[in-house]
Amino acid sequence: MSSLVVKDLCKTYIVNKRQNNVLRNVNLKIEEGEMVAVMGPSGSGKSTLLYAVSGMDQPTAGSVSFFGKDMTSLNASQMSDMRLDEMGFIFQQMYMLKNLSIYDNIILPAYQSKKGKGKEKRAIINDRAKELMKKLGISEIAENDINEVSGGQLQRACICRSLINQPKMIFADEPTGALNQQNSKEVMKELNRINAEGTTVMLVTHDMKVAAKSDRVLYIEDGNIKGEISFGKLHENGDVRERERRISNWLMEMGF
Repeated sequence: MSSLVVKDLCKTYIVNKRQNNVLRNVNLKIEEGEMVAVMGPSGSGKSTLLYAVSGMDQPTAGSVSFFGKDMTSLNASQMSDMRLDEMGFIFQQMYMLKNLSIYDNIILPAYQSKKGKGKEKRAIINDRAKELMKKLGISEIAENDINEVSGGQLQRACICRSLINQPKMIFADEPTGALNQQNSKEVMKELNRINAEGTTVMLVTHDMKVAAKSDRVLYIEDGNIKGEISFGKLHENGDVRERERRISNWLMEMGF
């Protein structure tokens, strides 16, 4: 089954009475269990595409199907429930509430979900949060404030939060953009592991090292997908450098 099917997607903004076509008839398909990266120059429409296909922004025209559901037919409340229950989000800027501990930030989306009401369900959520934090190696910072941890730890906490409702798909906008190389590697390792366990991932990146760890890379320019390169799954001992070399050559061909 396809996780995401996008047909003739357009996004237009009116700025000073002038029409700015950020996305122009974008068509794409992401299969269940795939990890797909989107690359392109600044202002090409990468983030706008991610926001439009994940229901965070309303497309001007076209259709988006998420696991067989037509997202463009949902009202605001239904869309909000879908984002909360079936999608996970990771951003470059690690938005977390300052007045809550790391642990409380992680469990908050699950407590807000309709599926998270009642003592028994909340006990299950608490256990899931502890298990996720253990998997991502951040159990020891559970009670810390968000300003008491490193950038890498905070981004791994954001990954835990994105997974707390067991989403079908993760949308990540420059998830390693604010991190140093070591933390970036660790975050990508976790995203690859999550993907290997079956969660579909779509991420926007400008980093070849990040894109090389995806199954497939799409190149967007002037609001349209101009090309793609496929690698398949990255196995544990896979040759990332060979993938990086291929992406580098391909991006040059694309005029990046």
